[in-house]
Amino acid sequence: MTVNFVHKSVLLRESVDWIVTDPKGIYVDCTLGGAGHSHAIAEKLDPEGLLIGIDQDEDAIMAASKRLEDAACKVKIVHSNFRNLGTILEGLNLQEVDGIFFDLGVSSYQLDTPERGFSYMHDGPLDMRMDQEGKLTAADVVNTYKEEDLADLIYKYGEERWSRRIAQFIVEKRKEKPLRTTSDLVSVIKAAIPKKARQDGPHPAKRTFQAIRIEVNDELKILDTTMETAVKHLKKGGRIGVITFHSLEDRIIKQSFKRMAKGCICPPELPVCVCGHKPELKKLKEFIPSETELEDNPRARSARLRGAIKI
Repeated sequence: MTVNFVHKSVLLRESVDWIVTDPKGIYVDCTLGGAGHSHAIAEKLDPEGLLIGIDQDEDAIMAASKRLEDAACKVKIVHSNFRNLGTILEGLNLQEVDGIFFDLGVSSYQLDTPERGFSYMHDGPLDMRMDQEGKLTAADVVNTYKEEDLADLIYKYGEERWSRRIAQFIVEKRKEKPLRTTSDLVSVIKAAIPKKARQDGPHPAKRTFQAIRIEVNDELKILDTTMETAVKHLKKGGRIGVITFHSLEDRIIKQSFKRMAKGCICPPELPVCVCGHKPELKKLKEFIPSETELEDNPRARSARLRGAIKI
């Protein structure tokens, strides 16, 4: 089966130029997708170099395997969630690598494939699973969660000011019949948000869809510990790069890097350091898309690349 996994990679040149420092090195793309970033990384590697690609999406694995057939370097593709990064590297007998890359969030392919249920612009089943073998779906969330829990997650993960009202409308609607499609959910959200509020800002369903997707895929809870695992497996001088697309995940990455770049963590009232904590990262970098890229790919507007170097 051939998968037409179309996805325009954001901050491509900035990411590759930041991550790759040794053409003979070992690099890990933790969000392989359609292999846009991976293919560009592979182009900079010698035959001795190794590229490891990880993704939980079977469609991505198939598309990336095809895309990387012409790679001159060694390639290892792993079907898994990046939360298992440490286990994956240990299974490959690798303690340290030269660079680790993450491109967080949902891909253009996933958004543009209605049957995956990620998009509020296309009608499809309420799914939203990045791993098609995952148990929890968007339909499960909207049809089984208590009203209070729904409101909390829509507010927390979507930063949606109308979260309580949206949750109330969802619960009322599902009493008539379960919500099964993205169109069902969009209709309820539009009914819940007052008309005047709907006229300003992004699509009225954007924040709620983001929140449910994050819940279904447990996207935020694993980020902080995964960053620690990634840095632990970097060589001295190795680099990490993470592309974020919304403030919630960006805040976690920024705080995580900042914490690992800090030395002493003793209370300020102590006259001398007793914690012995040493910084693990240096040169915290930040990149945003150029105007040229934004003209070519409007979806890149909220993207931000954060990078750091292992001390």
